[in-house]
Amino acid sequence: MATVIELKYFNTFWLKKIKTITDVVSGVLRNYQSHTGATFAVSDIPVSQMNVGQEVTMPYIDGNGDSQFYSSYIVERISNLSFKGAKALAGTVDTSAGVPRFTFGKIINFDRIPFAYSGSSANDWLIEESRIRGGYNNTSVDYGVKAYLVEDEPRQSHKFSSLIHSGIFNSRTGVNQTNQFSVGEDITRTIDPANGSIQRLYSEDTNLIIFQENKVSRSLIDKDAIYSAEGNASIVGRNLVIGQNVAYAGEYGISKDPESFAVNGYRKYFTDRDQNVVCRLSMDGITVISNYGMTDFFRDKLSEIQNNAPIIGGWDAHNKQYVLSIPPKQEVGSPPPPALTVTFNETVLGWNSFFDYKPNKVISLNNNYFTANAGKLYQHYLLAPNTQARGVFYGVKYPSNVTFVFNGAPSMVKNFKTINYEGSSGWVMNSFATNTDVTFPITGSVFATTLEQLQNDLLVNNFKLKEDKYYADLVNNTSAQSGEVVFGRSSSGVKGFFGEVKMEINNANFGKKELFAVSTGFVQSS
Repeated sequence: MATVIELKYFNTFWLKKIKTITDVVSGVLRNYQSHTGATFAVSDIPVSQMNVGQEVTMPYIDGNGDSQFYSSYIVERISNLSFKGAKALAGTVDTSAGVPRFTFGKIINFDRIPFAYSGSSANDWLIEESRIRGGYNNTSVDYGVKAYLVEDEPRQSHKFSSLIHSGIFNSRTGVNQTNQFSVGEDITRTIDPANGSIQRLYSEDTNLIIFQENKVSRSLIDKDAIYSAEGNASIVGRNLVIGQNVAYAGEYGISKDPESFAVNGYRKYFTDRDQNVVCRLSMDGITVISNYGMTDFFRDKLSEIQNNAPIIGGWDAHNKQYVLSIPPKQEVGSPPPPALTVTFNETVLGWNSFFDYKPNKVISLNNNYFTANAGKLYQHYLLAPNTQARGVFYGVKYPSNVTFVFNGAPSMVKNFKTINYEGSSGWVMNSFATNTDVTFPITGSVFATTLEQLQNDLLVNNFKLKEDKYYADLVNNTSAQSGEVVFGRSSSGVKGFFGEVKMEINNANFGKKELFAVSTGFVQSS
């Protein structure tokens, strides 16, 4: 093969091929077929795929109907590119389709490859100096001995519990060795594979926190721990990127839900779906925060998650709380269930709110709280444009409600007579139920300005305003029970050991609505 290389001075160079010719062109392959004796007919057979310069197997059909092969000059033209031809190879001819099929072999001829193949011949070849420093008559280098490793198992190996690190990166000095993985250094660290795969890494000060499926541990960075005979650890500085690995107490991990991870200061929050708990990792170790009044809830909801749907967690920097969204269980043939988004507040050490939105991502920036849904980013705690409406999530307005449990004197059977609340107007009572009775809902408020209006309002079961408080009577709505003399609406109040009330307000264009306190009046039931 001949080529022209322009050089500025004389030296010795290696000419290396750096691009494989695999371009496919469409054209016409001219096929000479023998019909009778020495008479040849010419027919053009379209070729949809043929690699330039390849060896070709070219059959023809003789007068007896037998397949034969030409021995030379079988290719005349492909599109507008002319070739001298390629030697034919014997092979099997498939004539089931009515025409012979052609077999294309390896590339053996580069003489006729057009310049337009790659746009520039410089893209096909690499010129490299073979002498040290490119000096005249300097020592010439060769390819030399090739070191190789025989792999008994050629298939890919997945190191699901191992860590590997590259060289350093320093943006200030411009040092970037992130593409260097030196086999001469100890750059790998394997964590106990019995605890499952590594799902999340978090760097904190000079420690690397490793979240596996069934365990949480930390590895020292640029230092190591030396243990005495008594088991006491001494931290020493060493030229070691990933040092000693120490597991946190508690058999909890992050399962396969790294999306549930959130961090605020030294507190890290995550879920362990396998054990149906929500955990917090802080300076005092791992704490199961789902035990704060929500053990049964998380045990049931985390075990019902279907199809490995992701659990989304994040930190709300505006209200300083951990937000956790659990995919609800979808029943076949039923409408989509409401979202299960809850928040944990460190101030009260409890789960204080349920929300109606289901985020795909939770982000906090500069004390602002954002969530992503359906490819859009939403900022929370902002009023809807041109309105005072509250409780609007992703363009849908939801009511706000609060549920209370009254359980004073738990061993005494009580008769709950009234319901009272302090706060803004507009709140309604959706339900009041005990372990035995239920009431009619209280769906409005009245404001008496005269004595006559007050007398009329006393007969209406709505909240009445008196001394900046709202109060109403509880009217029984329980079906008749065996042995009762007075029942239903004729009975005053509801009887039971405890009472559960649900207050709700419609988030229309009323602005902020507050609820300070809810109380009930009861007497001992006879």
